[in-house]
Amino acid sequence: MTQPLALLLYEKLLPGTQLANRLQDLGWRVQTLNEGAALTRVAEEHKPVLVIVDLHSTRQPVAEGIAALRANKNTAHLPVIACTADDSLSAAALAAGANLIAGDTAILQHLSQFIDQALSDF
Repeated sequence: MTQPLALLLYEKLLPGTQLANRLQDLGWRVQTLNEGAALTRVAEEHKPVLVIVDLHSTRQPVAEGIAALRANKNTAHLPVIACTADDSLSAAALAAGANLIAGDTAILQHLSQFIDQALSDF
């Protein structure tokens, strides 16, 4: 059986790599990217089951990438988990269409539960 694919958007190397490793430990294949503007294009190309984004970005607000994902008929169905240490980014991510917001410290510890919750909503 093929492993499910998670699309992981992050800019900060250490937490992003830890999250990718944790996903792989849970049996997921991981496709990474570091630019929110490419989120929809990469999701259309690779057909993930789940999208996880770190809301911190110095390039473009990640919420814009989430909104573009939701606006595209081919990717609008994908569950999106967003993580952040900055609570001020949470409201924009939820408004853009993120299903769940997790704190940076909680995401690694409770990743399996967050994934189960995000997938059960769909």
